[in-house]
Amino acid sequence: MIRDGLAALLSSDPGIEVVGQAGNGREAVEMARELDPDVIVMDIRMPEMDGLAATAELVGTPLGEANGEADPAGARPKVLVLTTFDLDEYVYEALGSGASGFLLKDASAADLVNGVRVVAAGDALLAPSITRRLIGDFARRRRHQRPSPQATAGLTPRERDVLRLIARGLSNAEIAAELVLAEQTVKTHVGHVLTKLALRDRTQAVVYAYENGLVGG
Repeated sequence: MIRDGLAALLSSDPGIEVVGQAGNGREAVEMARELDPDVIVMDIRMPEMDGLAATAELVGTPLGEANGEADPAGARPKVLVLTTFDLDEYVYEALGSGASGFLLKDASAADLVNGVRVVAAGDALLAPSITRRLIGDFARRRRHQRPSPQATAGLTPRERDVLRLIARGLSNAEIAAELVLAEQTVKTHVGHVLTKLALRDRTQAVVYAYENGLVGG
């Protein structure tokens, strides 16, 4: 009933088409490989295979390759985790599994629609309360850690600046203003950062920066 309600809500937006629904993680993986969606709204606790395992399996394998088709772009679906469980271990595990966003089910309808759009565009999305705790926890754990030279060895000084600002949660426009650059130049730098560090999106970039001590408390 909840799933039908979410599908109806998303379908009411003219820019979103719901192509399928699944009742468990295994079914979600099979349907995603068949339907090749841009975004998957994923629950965590489900029978047969939970949403975290399903996310890891889907994001780790380009859908075209899973279907035995050529996939030169290596396109993978973006996963937006939507759950009632506001628990840190779920957040960390979801991000580690490759999720691009994490929303709680008390989010508004507008938040969910916006979340799908944000994730589809390749940006990171975390519920505000989760973001505060996530950054605070990383800051506490990494406060005395020196940045790893190897972590950004392949980046230019400007790309390192961009990565640090991504980790602070700044948008491309805000980074452009901070560094006095054109927004298109920032987009180019972001693309280089993700490619050089083999990161899928900005969410992974944020986690990478904190895990390697590139951003302080």
